[in-house]
Amino acid sequence: MTAARLTVPSPLGEAGGAIVALDWGGAAGDETPLLTQARAQLAEYFAGRRRRFDLPLAPAGTAFQRRVWRAMAAIPFGATRSYGELAAVLSSGARAVGIACGTNPIPIVVPCHRVVAAAGLGGYSGHNGLETKCTLLALEGVPLPD
Repeated sequence: MTAARLTVPSPLGEAGGAIVALDWGGAAGDETPLLTQARAQLAEYFAGRRRRFDLPLAPAGTAFQRRVWRAMAAIPFGATRSYGELAAVLSSGARAVGIACGTNPIPIVVPCHRVVAAAGLGGYSGHNGLETKCTLLALEGVPLPD
């Protein structure tokens, strides 16, 4: 069975059953009703009209990664949590949480950009690294450190 793919233009570059991954760029492919819905929700988010995604998600990962991703998905629009704060909630270590954040296959929808270091932004493994993280946080009205 071939996975359906859809390329979605965004201010960050192009991103493209259940959503299993959101890639930075790639070729256009088959459009399904679910991908049409994802495209519309991403466009609304980038236009400042959507604060929460309502898409069926099925990211592949370990049980721990999926726990971290669920915790990230619970961070409200415009808010951040530190790696340490998530680690405390999950009875884990901040480094393990950071590694799971870096393997998030559905960025933006599962908002790993909302997870920051205790003293600063931390990292971002998505397209263009910290520049993209700053763009997403600014879009959500999060004050950025100087």
